[in-house]
Amino acid sequence: MKPTMKGILRSIATAFATFSRVPMPKVEWKPENQRFVLASFPLVGVLIGLVLACWWALCKWLSFDSILFAAGITLLPVLVSGGIHLDGFCDTVDALSSHAEPEKKREILKDPHVGAFAVIGVSAYLLAHFAFGTELIDDSSAIFILFLIPAMSRTVAGYVSVASKSSGEGMLSAMRDSAPEETANQALIIWFVVLAVLMLAISPFAGLFVALSAALSGWLVSRMAARQFGGMSGDLSGFLVQVGELAMLCALMLTQRVMWIWFW
Repeated sequence: MKPTMKGILRSIATAFATFSRVPMPKVEWKPENQRFVLASFPLVGVLIGLVLACWWALCKWLSFDSILFAAGITLLPVLVSGGIHLDGFCDTVDALSSHAEPEKKREILKDPHVGAFAVIGVSAYLLAHFAFGTELIDDSSAIFILFLIPAMSRTVAGYVSVASKSSGEGMLSAMRDSAPEETANQALIIWFVVLAVLMLAISPFAGLFVALSAALSGWLVSRMAARQFGGMSGDLSGFLVQVGELAMLCALMLTQRVMWIWFW
């Protein structure tokens, strides 16, 4: 079926309605409105990147210190996304901590209750994200890579979700079944190339390692999903978004520090 502008716009609206708290026109939940949801997934990251850029500008204008800036870049993505990916992170940590068989782990993913390991995991994640954020150096053009990280994490998660075997039923499976796989793969590869080129243009050294950390996160999580759960699911995709963002933030912080030592 040839894509129409109306169908693409409905898919974009569905992506924002599903993966963010941005008010969207009501779109009926049916396959034709989900064909390009995964290909549109990075657009949610673009919006979050713009929010982070505005927060950075506000912090510069009001001379906020690194602690408040780090708190903002940690919490604002959660507020915009509604915490949907952090929820997947928590469910995945609970499932992995069970050390059970893949079938049992998939059941834990569907369990609405929050386990102790999920609380420990999300607390450690937020603390690490905040700590890395406080160590970012503002006196460097590489800081602008930070605003591309949310789009890159969703690009990698979208690609892995389409390209990997599905673990079973769920929202991700419905989106995969509705999407033309080749089209979604091509769109997400283009997203990755464009974002990687932008990162390299901003800072060749930092951009290279941030892009590599995104790709490595996708590869590792896809292998873990296949081995531990029998394939990808919506929760595992959310887990990948969070892990990818933390890995890229860490890579950005470390490369900034290395550049600071070399050139200053």
